[in-house]
Amino acid sequence: MLSVLRRHRGYRRLFTAQVIALVGTGLATVALSLLAYDLAGSHAGSVLGTALAIKMVAYVGLAPLISALARQLPPRPLLVSADLVRAAVALVLPFVNAVWQVYALIFVLQAASATFTPAFQSLIPRLLPVEDDYTRALSLSRLAYDLEVLFSPLLAAALLSRITYDWLFLGTVTGFLGSAALVLSAALPGPAAAPADGTPGLAARITRGTRVFLATPRLRALLALTLAIAAGGAMVMVNTIGYVRDHLGRATSDVPVALGAYGAGSIAAALLLPTLLRRASDHALMLPAAFASAALLLALAALTRTGTGAWQWPVLLVIWCAFGVTESVIMTPTGRLIRRSASAADLNATFAAQFSLAHGCWLLTYPVAGWLGTAAGLAVVALVLGAVALGAALAAWRLWPAPDTSYLPHVHTTLAHGHPHLADAQPAGGGWRHTHEFVIDDLHDRWPCAPATPEPRPTLPRSGPPESPVHR
Repeated sequence: MLSVLRRHRGYRRLFTAQVIALVGTGLATVALSLLAYDLAGSHAGSVLGTALAIKMVAYVGLAPLISALARQLPPRPLLVSADLVRAAVALVLPFVNAVWQVYALIFVLQAASATFTPAFQSLIPRLLPVEDDYTRALSLSRLAYDLEVLFSPLLAAALLSRITYDWLFLGTVTGFLGSAALVLSAALPGPAAAPADGTPGLAARITRGTRVFLATPRLRALLALTLAIAAGGAMVMVNTIGYVRDHLGRATSDVPVALGAYGAGSIAAALLLPTLLRRASDHALMLPAAFASAALLLALAALTRTGTGAWQWPVLLVIWCAFGVTESVIMTPTGRLIRRSASAADLNATFAAQFSLAHGCWLLTYPVAGWLGTAAGLAVVALVLGAVALGAALAAWRLWPAPDTSYLPHVHTTLAHGHPHLADAQPAGGGWRHTHEFVIDDLHDRWPCAPATPEPRPTLPRSGPPESPVHR
């Protein structure tokens, strides 16, 4: 997995920038919790809950808008500007003295993150055109996120034994400034070429990535898969303390052990996926993971109804670990599906749409996990979220064609033999039969293809990307 870092200097610097920024973000999470307690006392939980809601709303609402506004900007100044804004917010946070100021700064911070993350994600497939290298990069990125969840609280605890929490924000500032410096030093491609249709109008640019998603069966399935693992992930993130402290009656110190099991499962899957994805398709791995997430939630509901016993603690750890595996198996290959489904000109918009839609799934499941768990109990919320995950898995199975391939044989009936698009084509039924990759770009707008076997196909509105013969 680390070979991709040795071979690609530009990606190595971007990955290092990501890791440093993640550590800074983790320190800010701990410091923000302590700041909220200083400002709100016993109401600190509601302050943090509101801050989380602001974060999700910013991610869902702003990522496509910012992507549309910044579509033709060079990636380097865009990424550096986002890092500098985040550093400035972290620098100001220790000096706030009112809860509303926290909310305002969190919104600005998350708006900058909604700018940085999709732009960063869309750069990696352009830097790593080889599929195996890109798969390793996706696994490394997932590994970085998981290790940050485990490492940052430990680092914060060690630092807090010597300094006050205000100084943790300085670590966040350092992380974002370090990320900006590494981005400045990396060799990056220029802005992506504009789509062939020009996509006039801001509204069309904002919705472009979403329309690519809705026109592409494998991406519609990806959205359903994301909802399936969001159901399981929300159960873990919101209700771990309820299971550990209230249902099983264990000590508070066991809460991070359970969360650690969740992270360990995700890390293990991220390490194994590059090898697994060389032997099996994304389709063959991701769909079973969604059904597994549903099965785990339904098993958890049954387990909760059986009462309590010492045996339930290790079983809970196994289930939490399995939730981590399912999330990593679905989220890690996401970039592969997007790169396979969108042209270079649409990568940033499509990654922004995925960023927004995925957080929309979490925005739906977090309140269900919290409010329903409080009102109806852990067994009921596990059953409801299990039903959500099962429905989402079935939708993904129905939406995602199998076998899923970007290369399909098809026939041209309007192009003359010798046309440059018909390299290696053979005569077939009054036309020319050949195979090439179908993507959403200007190629099929100028050279329309007819598939070898007719089948119903979704189409995009004329204001969106040009229609391709098949969006898979």
